[in-house]
Amino acid sequence: MAEPRVLIAGAGPAGLTAALFLARAGVPVRVLERHTEPFEDPRAATIHPPTMEMYAEAGVTADLLAQGIRAPVWQFRGRAEGVVAEFDLSILSDVTPYPFRLQCEQHKLCRILLAHLSRHPHAEIRWGVEVEGAVQDAAGVTVTTTQGETQRADFLIGADGGRSNVRKSQGIGFEGFTWPERFLVITTPEDMGAKGYAISSYVSDPVTWCAMFKVPAKGPPGLWRIVFPTDPEADEAGLLDRAAARERVRALIPQQGAFEVVHTNLYAVHQRVAATFRKGRVLLAGDAAHVNNPLGGMGMNFGIHDAILAAERIAAVLDGGSDDLLDRYDRQRRHVAEAFLQAMTIANKKTLEEKDPAKRAARLDELRATAADPAKARAHLLRTSMIEGVRAAAAVA
Repeated sequence: MAEPRVLIAGAGPAGLTAALFLARAGVPVRVLERHTEPFEDPRAATIHPPTMEMYAEAGVTADLLAQGIRAPVWQFRGRAEGVVAEFDLSILSDVTPYPFRLQCEQHKLCRILLAHLSRHPHAEIRWGVEVEGAVQDAAGVTVTTTQGETQRADFLIGADGGRSNVRKSQGIGFEGFTWPERFLVITTPEDMGAKGYAISSYVSDPVTWCAMFKVPAKGPPGLWRIVFPTDPEADEAGLLDRAAARERVRALIPQQGAFEVVHTNLYAVHQRVAATFRKGRVLLAGDAAHVNNPLGGMGMNFGIHDAILAAERIAAVLDGGSDDLLDRYDRQRRHVAEAFLQAMTIANKKTLEEKDPAKRAARLDELRATAADPAKARAHLLRTSMIEGVRAAAAVA
């Protein structure tokens, strides 16, 4: 292939999306990924309506729909109260052709993106190559790898995760905080739908809240993942123990016999935003630019939105467009990262874990009233489906 005009660090959803949209614009691009094959991260699995809209023309949405599970309705519950509110995305059918959440695991999306990228001879993935740092000058960016190589391009997109070497090499701050408790993900084949749970459900409780959603896995009937908070002082081995995990699920949904558990995963949760998403010829996207808790399923989607806009802006600049297009990328994406992504995911966690009885009761009443009022439900769904955030980003000059 021709020498790349753009280098991308990271072959996750954001990096591969940026590569595909650059390749579709005719820009030679090379992705450098430290893993030796697609990384099967079990975390992200929710795809929101605007993401499907953005992917549609590229053919990615059709592939996702063929592999995913549609979730038109999601629930908010109280652990003691049962169903508090149900929200039906079909009321947004006049504003999006995809009025539902789609459940499809991140690694499947990455393989779909790789298949589409393989059709572009000017796009290349180099596996087992980790970007160590980058220096830039007036004419381009020189990237160094941990393997001792140097590579050069006009622009670099850092999509190399929360510990981004690209971000660090540019001296870009990453302000925010880490939650004291880690999140435990328990995966079970138990059919939660038969127990009344929607494909996407949130369960409020002042002691042990949880979020629950179904994923396709290797095919019908699929698997259910349940995300719990954990005691910050608890032993990691004990938290990951499958027998203990079964008891944790049974405490949530009492039944005869033990729940089968096929996977447990424990991870720290952060809320951080980069001080800038653009420094000269280097742009940040995805977790390299922002990290957040998973409640609401927004992080991966937000990173994809970053990637598509970054690719569009770089392609335009390479075609003679104004350099201010890249500054506007920073203004747009950082604004909504702070005003929507961070604010909403922090609020989601606070709602689920509220301990004050009066405040908790008031919030549950508010959700009941919102779900019961079509106008309020519509406004709530425009926000939680990320449509409002996409509109807000487009409005930033």
